[in-house]
Amino acid sequence: MSHNGILHQTSCVDTPSQNGVAERKNRHLLETACALMFQMKVPKQFWADAVSTACFLINRMPTVVLKGDIPYKVIHPQKSLFPIEPRIFCCTCYVRDTRPSVTKLDPKALKCVFLGYSRLQKGYRCFSTDLNKYLVSTDVVFLEHTSFFSSPTSSASEEEDEEWLVYQVVNSRPTGGQLSMVDSDASLAHLGTVVDVPTAPVKPPIVQVYSRGPVTTDTCPTATPSSSDPSSDLDLPISLRKGRRQCKSTYSIANFVSYDHLSSSSSVFVASIDSISIPKTVIEALNHPGWKNAMLEEIHALEDNHSWKLIELPQGKKVVGCKWVFAVKVNPDGSVARLKVRLVTRGYAQTYGVDYSDTFSPVAKLNSVRLFISIAASQQWMIHQLDIKNAFLHGDLEEEVYMEQPPGFVAQGEYGKVFCLKKALYGLKQSPRAWFGKFSKAIQAFGMNKSKKDHSVFYKKSAAGIILLLVYVNDIVITGNDHAGISDLKAFMHSKFHTKDLGELKYFLGIEVSRSKKGMFLSQRKYVLDLLEETGKIEAKPCTTPMVPNVQLMPDDGDPFYNPERYRRVVGKLNYLNVTRPDIAYAISVVSQFTFAPTIKHWAALEQILCYLKKALGLGILYSSQGHTHIECFSDADWAGSKFDRRFTTGYCVFFGGNLVAWKSKKQSVVSRLSAESEHRAMAQATCESYGYINSYMKWE
Repeated sequence: MSHNGILHQTSCVDTPSQNGVAERKNRHLLETACALMFQMKVPKQFWADAVSTACFLINRMPTVVLKGDIPYKVIHPQKSLFPIEPRIFCCTCYVRDTRPSVTKLDPKALKCVFLGYSRLQKGYRCFSTDLNKYLVSTDVVFLEHTSFFSSPTSSASEEEDEEWLVYQVVNSRPTGGQLSMVDSDASLAHLGTVVDVPTAPVKPPIVQVYSRGPVTTDTCPTATPSSSDPSSDLDLPISLRKGRRQCKSTYSIANFVSYDHLSSSSSVFVASIDSISIPKTVIEALNHPGWKNAMLEEIHALEDNHSWKLIELPQGKKVVGCKWVFAVKVNPDGSVARLKVRLVTRGYAQTYGVDYSDTFSPVAKLNSVRLFISIAASQQWMIHQLDIKNAFLHGDLEEEVYMEQPPGFVAQGEYGKVFCLKKALYGLKQSPRAWFGKFSKAIQAFGMNKSKKDHSVFYKKSAAGIILLLVYVNDIVITGNDHAGISDLKAFMHSKFHTKDLGELKYFLGIEVSRSKKGMFLSQRKYVLDLLEETGKIEAKPCTTPMVPNVQLMPDDGDPFYNPERYRRVVGKLNYLNVTRPDIAYAISVVSQFTFAPTIKHWAALEQILCYLKKALGLGILYSSQGHTHIECFSDADWAGSKFDRRFTTGYCVFFGGNLVAWKSKKQSVVSRLSAESEHRAMAQATCESYGYINSYMKWE
């Protein structure tokens, strides 16, 4: 525009008076809409319909600006001024009921309120308070002398038949797809002609009640009518006659959770971990004496360990934040051992090469955990569990790291100062490496050997037997048949670190372990319950299969899902659930392929898995003694199962001593030309997996 000599003129900032034309038109629309609403006593919820109707009428009235011409005629000289006959705004009307459910003996019309004209269709726009939705139709009978919301003069019989008119608008403006909801607080109708129920902090639906009877200031009637006059309740609204309704789910989670098959000790343990609530905020924790003492204990432990030094932040240095993480430790008998609180740094704010360098630290593979338990179940060994208190605090820092003071524990008079860390803390990028390096050196000094296939597994063979140790950060599991050596190992670790003997293995990495005469049973029942509650599927209808049969999901199948982060979070949680649930391995591998750009159809497939988990939330794996230690492997591949890229899907499972210890369902990385080629790829992957178990077991044996 500037190149062609056209100047762009604007009004001054904060000077609306210069924008006179637009402001006058806004005022014209507002005053016309208010006149329509005030005259017909229209509720504010329908203001948009009033403005739309005002615009419709203004465009069809003569204006001085056009020297008496009509704006609509100027723009569309060939079109009719009114495609349909104009009617009085917000009058009572009756729209023909064309629903399939209407029978011959039902009323043929719905009582509605006229709210304007449709912009997309040649019809009247009406709103039904019974259906709580808009209707567009030309088959309408109008009572223009009767306002829908006012108190018209009517006979006594009409007042007896219809004393009240109750309708509800959910949140703001009703939409066509909303369902009608009923609130039992309709007894507020006696307080006036129009009563606005104040909204609660959670913003419940707004209920408006209109009375056709005289306005009184008496007390509200009770929700339950007197039993002495049974006919009196017939004149009351349905919301008063039925009282407050309770939402009862047909598929209550109580119908799918059973403790009958558990022993008494396991039942107590499971009930304990279900009944414990963890605070969501620091303020909530500080208001609880138990959690507050745990936070003080953590602060004192860090200070006794000389983990930091309070100083002024040096110029040019960056500070990292921190937060509190809460957990509950449970005894083997199910009682609460202690409330555990960790001060965790926000390590994502660290910069490589400035306050950290190498970060890699091994953790035990979940396949190794299952192999570990399978060997103990086959040999009928006892599994011991130890916990190292403040494990990361034992690691020494080589870099210069500064951390802000903990929330809720800022030193008095030291506001603005930071901690210069001397010891590693949870959350720092280099903390796992520092801790594992120190633990590995200490445990090898005792004579333990590190496994080459999994660096988090240590073993020691002697004339008395063998000791196996598995470490996952600060959780340690020990088993073997050298009982004296295990006792010496516990004493040695207690002398080097602050350890606590938790007794027999019960709960490890979110996995519930139950032992009986038949063997050891692994499940993630509590994990499934928490996942269903988080996703809102605790009351959902269960299904019998994790996926709909013969359904092929495509990358661009349907509209995009509105919350991709939620989709990825649920998929990640399901992937960890695969630790004890091989029955959902294939379904998880399918939905995991669309985490980059999920669609609504992909989310529906994810919900199918959640509904299946509700049907079978207590499933798990039983590890028992089969009388042998043979390693068996099964593998297979489908024929171009992916319709999008024609790739094959590999599936394999590995058994040790008759117990399932490893499985996988994954799409192959390349397109195979023959089914035999794809099956050979699956066989190669399964062989590599089983070779690790053979090699490890040969050394341990």
